[in-house]
Formats: sequence, C-alpha cells, structure tokens
Amino acid sequence: MSTVMTAPPKAAEKKKPFVLKGVMQAPVTPLNDDFSVDYDRFAKMVDFHVRNGAPAIAWPHHKAESPNLTMDERKKGAEVMIKTVAGRVPVSVFVGSLSEEDSLDLATHAQRIGADMILTISPYCRRPSQEEIFRSITRIGSHTDLPVLTYNSPWRNGEGVEFTSTLVQRLIERLPNYAGMKDASFHSEKFMEISRIALNMRPGFSIIMGLEHLLASYPLGACGSFSSCGAIAPNLCNRFFAALVANDWETARTCQYKITRLYRLFKDQYPSSLKGAMISMGRDAGPIRSPLPTASKERVDFLCKQLEELGVMDTEPHGW
Repeated sequence: MSTVMTAPPKAAEKKKPFVLKGVMQAPVTPLNDDFSVDYDRFAKMVDFHVRNGAPAIAWPHHKAESPNLTMDERKKGAEVMIKTVAGRVPVSVFVGSLSEEDSLDLATHAQRIGADMILTISPYCRRPSQEEIFRSITRIGSHTDLPVLTYNSPWRNGEGVEFTSTLVQRLIERLPNYAGMKDASFHSEKFMEISRIALNMRPGFSIIMGLEHLLASYPLGACGSFSSCGAIAPNLCNRFFAALVANDWETARTCQYKITRLYRLFKDQYPSSLKGAMISMGRDAGPIRSPLPTASKERVDFLCKQLEELGVMDTEPHGW
C-alpha cells in the first residue's frame, strides 16, 4: 500500500506530491567525543541512507536522542538533513518537545526550511486525557500548512496515553492536513480499528509502524515503517519490503524474523546498542549523551558477534 500526499504551497514554492511507503529511515544523531553534535558526520549518515534505498528520512526521533538536544541543535540538524537529501526523498521533522511552544517553533522552522511533513506526539511527562491530546495536536496541526503525522506510543508515555480510533476520527474531522500516524503500540485490535476508521475517512492516510513488526501490520493497512535496523542492514530492509509488495510471504517472514532479532538487540540499552552496533559496520556515530549510557567495549564486542551470527557483516554495506 502507498500513500500520496501533497503539502500546501509554501510562499512562492509549490511542494511536489510525494509517496510514503517502505522501510523509512530515522537516523541517530552522531556526536563528537565532547558530546557536541557532529553535523558533518550526520550529513554522511543521511546521504548513506538515501543512497542505500531509504524511501524517506525522518529526524530526530527518540533514537536520535531528541529529548537531549537543544532547540538550536534540532533546527540546525533539520537544516542539514534537508540540504543533504536535496529533494531525493520526502523528509519528516519530529517537533515533539516538553514545551508546546517549542513544538510550534519547530513546526514553523520545519515549514520555512522546506520539510515535507512534521511528526508530533502527545504531551510528555503526564497522562493527558483524550481531550487534552486532541487540543494539543489540533493547536500544532493548525499552526502549519505541512502534512502532520502523530506518534502513538503508549508504552513510552504511560498506560492510557494513546491515540484511540475515536481520537483519530476527531482529528481527521478537524485537521485537513492530518496525514498519518506512526504507531508504536503494536496492539493489533486497536490498530485494526484505527486503520478501518482512518482509511475509510481519509484514503490517503499513512499508517507507519514505529516498531520493527511490519509483517503483521502491512496487510491491515500499514504503508511502511520507521526503522532502527536500517542503520545496520539497509539491504535487509529493502528486501523485506519488496517481499511484502510481491506477497512473497515466505521471504517476508524470513526477513521479519531476522529484523526482529536485530531489534531485540538494539532495544536492550536503546539507543546505545544501536550506536554500538554501527561501530562494527564502519559507521561510528560517537557516544550517547547523559543520562543515557554509551555502549561499553564489552557491549560493542557482543553486538559484533551477534551481527556475524546473523550474517549481517557479509551482506550489508560497510562505512559511509
């Protein structure tokens, strides 16, 4: 399944239609030894993803340490991403933050620099009601002409903090630019209900998996995923989605099992383990900012052995 969305004109520039589908990549944030952002290495990483088949780029998600980045760093990183991509694939900017005013500022900046869409999340650090989530997303979505994606992550924000099918219906009715959802709940019953309502109300609605379990959700309406594994195994990700499109379920299952094993490795000490595994692939992205831990040498060695067992070292690109 693919989704075509068109962002409204920005000033004198008219955005071209774009398609969201496939295993899309959300890069980590490379850091120097002094924990400053390494923008040159970030540009190499973004270009690596595009050259290796990423159908879209999204940054800075939580794997990119977004809560630990300043607003200025997030803005500069978004500018580097958009300049590096140079229109080759669609670009999404995550605007979720502790302060809603900062989210509005990031959304304004994303539109000004030429992003294709923004992603936002329910309010952090408390358990907002459905009405409070509705008001927050409506305010952010009304603040920009860009297509808006929401991030459904109940496990991150606390039990009960989720985008229900009723909330999705209200947001579609209220926001003409509500274009899709990144779903990280992996609750099949709720996912099916959201998919049924959203795709009937807005056929162009994009449902993107935020976890690495695309095999189960693709037949139910998901158009793709935002991946961690693509930082390590882009060839595997591309083969996986090609199998889904071809209804080659045997190949798709084989790919999904391997991707799931990778994801479990990265989920332990996340995103430290992801950066640790990147070292073995010749794509060192530096340390992790406190209070998150940087992968120890022992952890990096363990991850390298796991990648060797999975055959990743021999089948995936090394270096930038």
